[in-house]
Amino acid sequence: MTACCFITYRDIADTHAMIDAASKFRNAVVIGGGLLGLEAANGLARRGMSVTVVHLAEWLMERQLDRTAGDLLQKSLEERGLSFRVKAQTQELVAAPEAQGSRVCAIRIVDGSGKEEVLPADLVVMAVGIRPNTALAQSAGLHCERGIVVSDTLQTFVPRIYAVGECVNHRGSTYGLVVFDMAKVCANHLACHGIARYAGSVTTTKLKVTGIDLFSAGDFTGGPDCEEIVLSDPFGGVYKKLVIKDGKLAGGVLYGDTIDGAWYFKLLRQGRSISDIRDRLMFGETNLGDTGHLGQNKAVAMADTDEVCGCNGVCKGTIVKTIKDKGLFTLEDVRKHTKASSSCGSCMGLVEQLLMATAGGDYSAAPKLKAICGCTDRTHQETRDAIRAQHLLTIPEVMHFMEWRTPNGCATCRPALNYYLISTWPHEAKDDPQSRFINERAHANIQKDGTFSVIPRMWGGETNSSELRRIADVVDKYKIPTVKVTGGQRLDLLGVKKQDLPAVWRDLGMPSGHAYAKALRTVKTCVGSEWCRFGTQNSTQMGKDLEHALWRMYAPHKVKLAVSGCPRNCAEAGIKDVGVIGVESGWEIYVAGNGGIKTEVAQFLTRVKTSVEVLEHAGAFLQLYREEGWYLERTVHYVARVGLDHVKKIVVDDREQRRALYERLQYALDGEPDPWHAMAEAGIDQRQYVPLVPAAELV
Repeated sequence: MTACCFITYRDIADTHAMIDAASKFRNAVVIGGGLLGLEAANGLARRGMSVTVVHLAEWLMERQLDRTAGDLLQKSLEERGLSFRVKAQTQELVAAPEAQGSRVCAIRIVDGSGKEEVLPADLVVMAVGIRPNTALAQSAGLHCERGIVVSDTLQTFVPRIYAVGECVNHRGSTYGLVVFDMAKVCANHLACHGIARYAGSVTTTKLKVTGIDLFSAGDFTGGPDCEEIVLSDPFGGVYKKLVIKDGKLAGGVLYGDTIDGAWYFKLLRQGRSISDIRDRLMFGETNLGDTGHLGQNKAVAMADTDEVCGCNGVCKGTIVKTIKDKGLFTLEDVRKHTKASSSCGSCMGLVEQLLMATAGGDYSAAPKLKAICGCTDRTHQETRDAIRAQHLLTIPEVMHFMEWRTPNGCATCRPALNYYLISTWPHEAKDDPQSRFINERAHANIQKDGTFSVIPRMWGGETNSSELRRIADVVDKYKIPTVKVTGGQRLDLLGVKKQDLPAVWRDLGMPSGHAYAKALRTVKTCVGSEWCRFGTQNSTQMGKDLEHALWRMYAPHKVKLAVSGCPRNCAEAGIKDVGVIGVESGWEIYVAGNGGIKTEVAQFLTRVKTSVEVLEHAGAFLQLYREEGWYLERTVHYVARVGLDHVKKIVVDDREQRRALYERLQYALDGEPDPWHAMAEAGIDQRQYVPLVPAAELV
């Protein structure tokens, strides 16, 4: 870390400096209550610092919010532990005496009444915005005011020079974001069409400040010649203000509920009269017809010209056409080809809806003929077939035989090939840890702050006092900040440092929960007939038996099971990859459920009498999925692709094939090491857990 703990918040180096300071110091002051300042303050507070935000204006984010919304935002952030000094001006940075001026120790401020206050500060972050850099333009003789002055054709005062974007001053206004309307007009004139004119932009801001949704557009401050419609629910954390001028929507600000922001912005840009919908305007688009906020209806109802991604100027028609023309099926694909949702991410939900509506069904379901990735034209099925037919055992062999265009592959195809090899030829093909994602390389779930999540396995969700004591001791010893009960009846230890992972696993003394892997995650159970007066079967024991039999099983995607002791289905077996429900005569088995973005109810597979039959049928189905499923294809999509009749014909109707599948699964899992306690056998590179030493300390 640099000696001086006074930084401007501009780039990734500044971010690293703040992270470093948060690990060594206690008090931080952030100067500037705009978006970046608040995000920096929240990040430092989450890393344990005491943070005060000093803001010159009367309320936070005064350029994006009115006073009421700004006050609501401040109150919400104060509840999260942040402190604020608004209407306050920085007077002096006080140097630490022992540091001989190389580091701050406090900051002196003056509030609106002239009262001085000294705030302790080991770290001071400046996040006070930017202004156009006109030095080059001025030296070239261009006329500048608060930016490079341009006309409606985007020409400067030197007609052969054009300017667009954040550096320009157009009709007295500067814009803090790239304005695509400017670029279109400028391009029109550069191409010598000479017919376009830029009359200014109605700007919109839609963002998420520390998890709080905000939206503003147009003139949301209002005035004597404007009318205001206001909905305020401070207790519910919702505030909406719409400003109407001359019978048209002139602007608005939304806090907490921003779902209709895009619709309000469309009305604002269209400049249409709202007299016919005024009485319903505040309650959003859902009250104007039969389209709702959620699901695909809202996306379908949009016009092709409606803008979806304001950051990159992408409209609905462009996204839909690209999805159809290129056969896209993931959010990442859409980002790659259109840039929609690749910037602030606030339009991500709408893009997902367009994917679902355009591709049909769940947007994450892969088309049948889609190539694995851009490195090859080969499909998942062609690759699986070749690996089996040619007895291919390594990734280079597959790439050479199938004529991969990119010699070393990419982050999309290498994990898929690695899975296909080890699932097709267990004990022959060797797992390649470097062809796995970071979670599976580190054997823990990486979190947004760079720490990891550890979830030890609890068989069937059952634990005991010894395990709980060990968990508590580990939490205290390694200062783990959060312990969370998961939906799969496990305990999640959140905030573990990477270098502490091996020691945490050792001290827990519990098996890996594989919560990070494309593998069996959990087997959820109810208490069943052992305790419940409604239980018909011992669901807890059945769940423990299934988990013991399957717990080291890697698969095309994550796999979740559940066992309920009676048809009341308290373990929610009906939305699991394999669900087992106890009935008077034995057990009912369901497959291909999914509780994800689009919930899918599991389909009935068969009814059996004994626990042994449950193990055999469930194991056979999962092995069939392992052998035929495509990498990152959930069981719901696998069954939709091959058909439930195909699954039943093999797993239910053909006893020999069922037993052969279950035997192949047992063979594949035999000797599979627990990565937490047999790291050498699992091929884990333990050097990844050694913390890096800063270069300055090596000198």
